[in-house]
Amino acid sequence: MKKVNTIGRYFRRKFGEDVYKVPLSIQGFTCPNIDGTVAKGGCTFCLNESFSPNLAKPSKKFYLSPASEANPLLQKQIEQVKIQYSATSKRLTAKYGAKKFIAYFQSFTNTYAPLATLKALYEEALRQPGCIGLSIGTRSDSVTDEILEYLQELSKTGEIWVEYGIQSVYDKTLEAINRGHDSANVKEWIQKTKDRGLNVCGHVIFGLPDETEDMMLDTVKASIEWGIDSIKIHPLYVVKNTALAVDYLRGKFVPIDEERYIRLLVESIKMLPPSISVQRVTAGIEDDSLLAPMWCKNKHEQMRKIRAALKEEGYIY
Repeated sequence: MKKVNTIGRYFRRKFGEDVYKVPLSIQGFTCPNIDGTVAKGGCTFCLNESFSPNLAKPSKKFYLSPASEANPLLQKQIEQVKIQYSATSKRLTAKYGAKKFIAYFQSFTNTYAPLATLKALYEEALRQPGCIGLSIGTRSDSVTDEILEYLQELSKTGEIWVEYGIQSVYDKTLEAINRGHDSANVKEWIQKTKDRGLNVCGHVIFGLPDETEDMMLDTVKASIEWGIDSIKIHPLYVVKNTALAVDYLRGKFVPIDEERYIRLLVESIKMLPPSISVQRVTAGIEDDSLLAPMWCKNKHEQMRKIRAALKEEGYIY
């Protein structure tokens, strides 16, 4: 039996013990696809205030962009880094005996801000107890050479990952989901990031509108060719108050079924070279905001079936 090169196994080989991600969600960050810079409304599957105004408070909110001349939220953001990191790392230590952590800037686009803000937040995270590095979730159209140069310097003191939303390598799909950039942009910035010696994780979605099985597997193949170090794969699911939900309720979108998803996932893992680690093989949501597919509601059951399917092919997840 072959062991899948999971991110957990990668970290254990490199650091000699388990390393846990600490997700951070920092106020004031948004996305160029939400604020109107490259598109309006965000990706069709994204729950955000521009599509669901009830999420916004009546008072005006402040959102960062790279052009922001000042950041009145900076001290509050720094406190959020410390508070969220402390709470999660302590829980993981109590439950698993965890000692080493990666601070994961997860929500929205975490390079879409002035460099001074990014430096303050990233370096604050690295100062936290047990923090050995960062993982930064972002978009390929929201990274600059200046940011990559800074991250390259930062990588001398810790493990630095840049997580890009690839989603699909087909431009017609990216247009259909209102992504706001093309696949050439993703390829360019993944390769620039790799040229700086930084680790890259690519996010891929199966079940995007009108994609065939070959198209989904083509995205995995291209991601491998672009030189990613790790991959996250998950199904497209529909939540309330999104543009995708409107299409689903009108019968214009049919979600991927579980059997097909697992089969494609197994084929994808079989394609991966040993050097590429796997960070995620599914996703879902357990509350009543999920509209479809309902098999995404029970992640434990998904993982049981995925492990069984991989075992049949000679793999241990």
